[in-house]
Amino acid sequence: MKKKSASVWLVARWIIILAVLIAIYLPLIMIILYSFSTARSVGGDFGSFTFALYENLFKNDNLLAATKNTLIIGLVSAFISTILGTTAAIGIHYMRRKVKGVVETSSQITVVNAEIVTAMGFFLLMLFLRETVGLPVNKGMVWLIIAHTVITTPYVILTVSPRLKQLNPNLLEASMDLGAGPMRSLLTVMLPQLAGAMVSGFALAFTLSLDDFVVTSLNTSANIDTISTYVYAGLRHNLKNDIRALSTIIFVIVLAVLIAFNIMKDKKAKQQKLK
Repeated sequence: MKKKSASVWLVARWIIILAVLIAIYLPLIMIILYSFSTARSVGGDFGSFTFALYENLFKNDNLLAATKNTLIIGLVSAFISTILGTTAAIGIHYMRRKVKGVVETSSQITVVNAEIVTAMGFFLLMLFLRETVGLPVNKGMVWLIIAHTVITTPYVILTVSPRLKQLNPNLLEASMDLGAGPMRSLLTVMLPQLAGAMVSGFALAFTLSLDDFVVTSLNTSANIDTISTYVYAGLRHNLKNDIRALSTIIFVIVLAVLIAFNIMKDKKAKQQKLK
């Protein structure tokens, strides 16, 4: 009886897992399949196999410009947030317990806060700085980079902090006892051990920036489009099918980077075991 109930539970568990995986990946699979189709919409008649969407993609100047803006904003903000988030995580890690709890909680406000509230906050802050303080602040690329850096830095802190707790606390003290200053100890002893977490934090920050729409739409100018704002505008003005090809390319690139990162991580773990 116990064996029968265990087998039933095993089958049910696999059914649930497969159902969740299908729900997650079926839309992506459909986009990839229909990126090679002449169909006007995803889910309709497939039509014939073609590479026309990929050819048209590189002829669509507006979409290419939106992609370029998205990559610039994402890469720059992810780079800055990785530096700020790692530095903040290290600082929080070595704080006193009472102060540490307060700072940790306050650093995660933008994570739990509603995105529309954060977007309006940036918009009102820009107006305040421009109208009241008199600073030459306007909607545009620079302001978007600042906004994306602020909203992605807490995620880097969340990624780096667990790794800090796993480090040997005596290594930093030993480095300073041997004559290295705090900055040199940080750069040569601590950061190399945090490299994996920093890469993960950078990837997460870039993905969040790439995906953001609400903050971007309220803080961008009329002549600067990102992929998210381009797609939203296209939904109201007969969106072109080129976005299917672009979505497929982005998915393949992200998947390739993820696989490569995991392979490198496994090789590094095996090398450490051999040592």
